[in-house]
Amino acid sequence: MDLETKINLARKVGEEIATEEELRNLFQTKTHPIAYDGFEPSGYAHLGSGLMRAIQLQILMDAGIHFKLYVADWFAWINNKMGGNLDNIQRAGKYLVEVWKACGVDEKKTEIIWASDHVKDPEYWKKVVSISKVTTIDRMVRCSAVMGRQQKDMQYAAQLLYPAMQAADPFHMGADICQLGLDQRKVIFLSREVGEKLKWYKPIAIHHHLLMGLQGPKKMGGFEENKKMDEEIASKMAKSIPKSSIFVHDSPEEIKEKIGASFCPEKIVEGNPMMEISRYIIFNKSKEFMIERPQKFGGDVSFGSYEELGQFYSAGKLHPTDLKNGIATALIKILEPVRKHFDKPSNKKLMDVFKEAEITR
Repeated sequence: MDLETKINLARKVGEEIATEEELRNLFQTKTHPIAYDGFEPSGYAHLGSGLMRAIQLQILMDAGIHFKLYVADWFAWINNKMGGNLDNIQRAGKYLVEVWKACGVDEKKTEIIWASDHVKDPEYWKKVVSISKVTTIDRMVRCSAVMGRQQKDMQYAAQLLYPAMQAADPFHMGADICQLGLDQRKVIFLSREVGEKLKWYKPIAIHHHLLMGLQGPKKMGGFEENKKMDEEIASKMAKSIPKSSIFVHDSPEEIKEKIGASFCPEKIVEGNPMMEISRYIIFNKSKEFMIERPQKFGGDVSFGSYEELGQFYSAGKLHPTDLKNGIATALIKILEPVRKHFDKPSNKKLMDVFKEAEITR
């Protein structure tokens, strides 16, 4: 595969790349660069953390990138997820691995790594301390956004460990690329800075889009100085708000109900969660998006690209109800393999942990 094709594939995933020139140089010097993404196991997987992650991972693998998926169990423990019970968090981690498999992640081509294995290595803690020695407390506090928290929510000393540990992760994994969500950018830029200060290396950042929740845009504030980025982080699909999330193993009835109640303003493309699902999920899983509708409203209509759908919808040629029905039908079909995977008794049992523990953002 030629260099420009690889760069274009990275652009397809990366809403922000720091920097494209560095990525270009990496592709020229390394046939199979290493990238990683980390997840706190703390609740049901939704479209963003499950299906969209699998889609993006395949795009990057097509570019020759070797991917490591990081089950950040100790990070969820520090963040007091699932009541701060590490055993439950690790049970949730096993569930998350099954989600990725069901969504199409090939374990033979992807490494699954656990934070609980990293912490057994003294060299990992040496990296964490080294980073802490060149980073101010104020900077660590400002990185609290990576925990889904605002600075005012920082209360415990353990929370200061979180960004130092995450900043150390790419170096301990030997990752050339930090390929995480836009909400993780503060600590990834910390990794880039300390990599230079400590004369290690400077990992490249490819920040992917955060899929919007079904409730639509939220102006919470406090995560990023950039207003557009801040709104994207505040509006992301969250497992702690079930009605705003499509979980990967939701039943057809649940998908229809949630989509039916979703925010979908007429003629508006930007800030419309239905348009986001079509862009990041449906058009990446299918070459054609068919929407069925009564003949009196124009009959069935088919789209070959997100841009084509956007122009049609913004012109008022497609009613929100018809768009929602089309989205629901497409998602039900796409998620069928995942539902079947979790119909297996052994996999269904993994989900019992969420009946016993508190699910948080």
